[in-house]
Parts: sequence; structure tokens; C-alpha cells
Amino acid sequence: MRLYLSLLILFVALFPRLAAACEQPVCVVDPETLALTQIVTFDDMPSSFGPGRLVDDVLVTKGVQFGERFAGQLRGSLGFYDQITGAPFAPLVAIGGGPGETLSITRMSGTNVLNGFGPARYPKRDAQGEGAIAVLFDRDQSALSFDLRGGEDGAAMLQFLRRDGSVIQEMEVRPVGEHGFGFVRANRTADIAGFVMTNADPQGLAMDNLRFEPPPQLGALHFVTESAS
Repeated sequence: MRLYLSLLILFVALFPRLAAACEQPVCVVDPETLALTQIVTFDDMPSSFGPGRLVDDVLVTKGVQFGERFAGQLRGSLGFYDQITGAPFAPLVAIGGGPGETLSITRMSGTNVLNGFGPARYPKRDAQGEGAIAVLFDRDQSALSFDLRGGEDGAAMLQFLRRDGSVIQEMEVRPVGEHGFGFVRANRTADIAGFVMTNADPQGLAMDNLRFEPPPQLGALHFVTESAS
């Protein structure tokens, strides 16, 4: 209880800066400034080196699911990279990409990471990290963060979605490398049901340490954060 009270006090102290920090529907913030209670590290899941352990279907874990895209969306390609287009059906349903084109869990530098596999398909190196990753939360979120692995100053493209399939915001973040990104709704509304990440990085991207779920004791305040900009 003392921890949550401290977080609440910190939020109140930062609130004037938060309100004016970002005019976008979703703000990019320093992930270290977010107070989030759930984390998916992938470290408790079977993995392997190289292309990793193949996951051809939706990966389901506590509070969240991982797939390639959402039902209703279409997958195309741009070179070795997935492109996801079209409007998802309501409500959001995460789906796989078919044999060799969904996900893998790879052992990398002492940790497990999640790869999307692109058009060249598993186990080809030209496919690893080039595929789309769709993330679907069991409950709508107001803030989240994740770490990216393997990036070499390319770009990640993100589409944040409500549960009815409507788009909250599409954005590009760059440069991407071995670091984390935090995201928060500018109006503090908990309506991020899921997101799709694609990329255009020379080495492709893997995801690690997905964090979500603000402390419930904060109620309608939802999060504690300070803009990274």
C-alpha cells in the first residue's frame, strides 16, 4: 500500500508536465518512468538458438496473446519484410500467419526473445525478425512498454488499436536498437486493446520484456510517467 501511495504522489507532482507533454493520441516515453505491474519476459518458455523454437499459432500467456496480425487484416510483403494492411474485425482476434511465417522464441545473449518471421519463412535467416508481431491484451491498457533486440538503427512501425478494431494511432519510431520504448495514452484513457508491430531494420527486430497493466490502486489515473521528449 505504501508503494502505491508513493506512486500516486509522484503522479500528482508530475501531472502539470504530463498534461502538456504530448499532443498525440499515444505518446512515446521513457519506459523506466512507467509503473506497470505485469511483464512477459518469454524466459519461462521453450526456446532454442539460431532461428529459435517455431510458434506457428497464437502464443497465449497470462494477460496477453501474440500472433502475426488480427483477423480481417491482410498480410503483404515489401522485400523480406511483412506489411500488414486493412481493418481488423471487431472484436480484435489475434491470428497466426501460417506455417513458418508467424513467430519463434529464440535464445539470445542469455535471454529469450520473440521474433516475427517474414515472407522468406522459418528457418531462413532472411525471415528472422522481419515478420509482423501482433499483441492482444486481455484488458484494455492505458500504458505499455517493451524492449527491442537486434536492431541496427532502422525503424519500427506501430499501429495501436481499440478492441472494436478502430485505429488509435499509427506511428514510426526510429532509430531502433538494443533499448526499450514506452507508450502511454495522452488522455489517460485505457482503450489500447492491442497493437501490430512491423519493421524496416537491416537486421530485423525481436521483442522482449513486454510490460503492461498499471497499478489498480491508482484507479482512473492509470499510470505514472514523464515524457521522454
